[in-house]
Amino acid sequence: MSALEEKPLPIIPRTGPASAPKNDGDPFGRRGSGDGSRPGARRRRGGSRGPGRGPGWLVYGCLAAVILGSMFPLWWSFLIGSHDSTILSRDSFPLLPGGNFFSNAAEVIDTVPFWRATMNSIIVSTVTAVSVVFFSTLAGYAFAKLRFKGAVPLLVFVIATMAIPTQLGVVPLYQVMARLGWTGELQAVIVPGLVTAFGVFWMTQYLRQAIPDELIEAATVDGCSMIRTFWHVALPAAKPAAAMLFLFTFVLNWTNFFWPFIVLGPQNPTLPVALQQLQAAHFVDYSLVLAGATMATVPLLILFIFTGRQLVSGIMQGAVKQ
Repeated sequence: MSALEEKPLPIIPRTGPASAPKNDGDPFGRRGSGDGSRPGARRRRGGSRGPGRGPGWLVYGCLAAVILGSMFPLWWSFLIGSHDSTILSRDSFPLLPGGNFFSNAAEVIDTVPFWRATMNSIIVSTVTAVSVVFFSTLAGYAFAKLRFKGAVPLLVFVIATMAIPTQLGVVPLYQVMARLGWTGELQAVIVPGLVTAFGVFWMTQYLRQAIPDELIEAATVDGCSMIRTFWHVALPAAKPAAAMLFLFTFVLNWTNFFWPFIVLGPQNPTLPVALQQLQAAHFVDYSLVLAGATMATVPLLILFIFTGRQLVSGIMQGAVKQ
């Protein structure tokens, strides 16, 4: 065999343009999308209405119906409260408000201790809501993250108290308040509601999922005590649920009528008890009653207007997993 045949031929690299991508069996030489899919697949996926599409007209229609249905009682109260006492006896019911709302509101203020009742309701609702949030968060952290004997039976007992009607404990509770000399005072309404079983259950379920055990162990390794761990770890993590619990408790105490009507006198009432005095006579002027009900709703609307954005942002922050 000659020397020319024994020497291998050199490999000369191609200097021309880069070779076209493989067709992967496409007989027509069409380029794919780079991921092995067919050419029109990307356009079809982008144009299709998959699970990530925005809400449609049906969702917005349902939301609009819910909003209108929720606003109708307030509009009805304002509509009746803006007319005189003959509004309900007319043959044709007006659909637009009248011009007597401010005069009816002034008569409500002159008839009942409206401003004092409003201040009492603000004090009772605020103090009770703050107390429920603090103690429920503290108890919920203990039930969710601490290990102690009898934790499960004690939590079951706390939840079981929610099944007992409030009316069953009115007589012994009133006797306790009478012996303490608190009848007719605001502490008789505040003290029984400083903590609720619903608040403990709510915060327990939330903190059980929101705080990982590794975070508490890391705080313990760093030298944090139990109270410091609760203050710097559990309390910031519980802000979304605490905001919901605060608003729920505030509204519940603001509209509470049963127990304040029993334990408070007519000289020191909360707002629902004061408005009840408008229909104590034989003739009930519903224009005055509903004008007072509309005035009692205004502070709640102001509260939701100023805290709604912070509430939604807190809920969204708590919903995003790190």
